[in-house]
Amino acid sequence: MNTTLEAPGLDEIRRSHERIRNTILRTPLIPLECDAGEPEIFLKLENLQPIGSFKLRGAGNAMQSADPDLLRKGVYTASAGNMAQGVAWNARNLGISCRVVVPDTAPKTKLDAIERLGADVIPVSYDEWWNVMTTHSFRDFDSYFVHPVCNPQVVAGNATVGLEIAEDLPDVAAIIVPYGGGGLSCGIAAAFRGMGKAIPVYAAEVETAAPFAAALTAGEPRRINRTPTFVDGIGAQSVLPEMWPMAQSLLAGSIVVSIRQIEKAIHRLAERQHVISEGAGGAALAAGLSGAAGWKNVVCVVSGGNIDFDVLAGIVELRTGEE
Repeated sequence: MNTTLEAPGLDEIRRSHERIRNTILRTPLIPLECDAGEPEIFLKLENLQPIGSFKLRGAGNAMQSADPDLLRKGVYTASAGNMAQGVAWNARNLGISCRVVVPDTAPKTKLDAIERLGADVIPVSYDEWWNVMTTHSFRDFDSYFVHPVCNPQVVAGNATVGLEIAEDLPDVAAIIVPYGGGGLSCGIAAAFRGMGKAIPVYAAEVETAAPFAAALTAGEPRRINRTPTFVDGIGAQSVLPEMWPMAQSLLAGSIVVSIRQIEKAIHRLAERQHVISEGAGGAALAAGLSGAAGWKNVVCVVSGGNIDFDVLAGIVELRTGEE
């Protein structure tokens, strides 16, 4: 399946915000405690959503706007964890069944959360999971498929983050968003374009798997060599073809950071801001601290906080030992 998606308009984004306003948390935008010589950074704390991730927005908008007849047989999605929780959380509220196809590398913290929300977990190889992402189907499932990225209502729901940033920081100069599939970064960029504000929105990627940076260099999506790490919410093997035109036209570029930079950012968030971030959210802050997006009024979206405690403990111990 390869149908190009169009960016949501401002009216649709506003309707989406009204649709989901009672099922999401309007997350705070807080200043980072900056050291001398560092960029002025604000943190959009989507890790505080009830499921610990922004995915609650897109999943909720897609399911609440769907024809009820489509939901009668339940829903399913393909997700490494956060979208799975978003779909499962909304399915529980709607009283319908939910199944989740996950890569067998998904972290235990996210798998446990999916099961707590009442969804059935179906682990498969990464390649089989990626096939679900690209074909929008899985085996003989006939329930409603909620794609974690390539769904217009998912992108519109994600875009509501942009509306809130614009309200809370009217003079925002740049925004950095973790790039997994592009649904959050493109949604936020679409919101600002709809408001007539030329605010650059950058993708944050990890050097072990940076498909958007590779696509920008090649001028088209390319399959890359992907090294699995604890940074599981971003770093696919390719940019999704449906998202490429939107991402290419809306995003200002990609800021690629190292695993070490992400670990430092996660440690800093925990120690000095009392914020728990997963790898993807840490990537956004690491990119912001690099100065690549500018030095004043830079917003970094902490997209989620679902990190395995043993991974977090290892990062804290490693960084503390270096100080």
